[in-house]
Amino acid sequence: MAMARNAIERSNMNGYQITFFTIDGHRHHGKPLADWLVQLAKELGLRGATLIAGSEGLGHHGRIHSAHFFELADRPIEVVMAVTEEEATRLFERLRQEGVHVFYVKTAVEFGMLGEPKA
Repeated sequence: MAMARNAIERSNMNGYQITFFTIDGHRHHGKPLADWLVQLAKELGLRGATLIAGSEGLGHHGRIHSAHFFELADRPIEVVMAVTEEEATRLFERLRQEGVHVFYVKTAVEFGMLGEPKA
């Protein structure tokens, strides 16, 4: 039991959950910003990123964004990542270098894996 607990404790990490909020129509280098952020996570060797499409949201300018049957460019999108402090530093440094304009929330979290991988 102690050995299993130690294995779980070793997999726990402290860092940040970073959530980026954008819409389908925002682009960076000709690509939807949300897709670009997921590719950036891969390029930087981060553990992963999840893209979540919303049906409706209220933007920081007080405007409602929503997915319409014929037009998805205004659909709200979240990109969520769990990263270490060092990974967050590299990520934000790259975003600054690229001149990316996007709203984000950065929350301190503990993260890790439970259980054993399937053989």
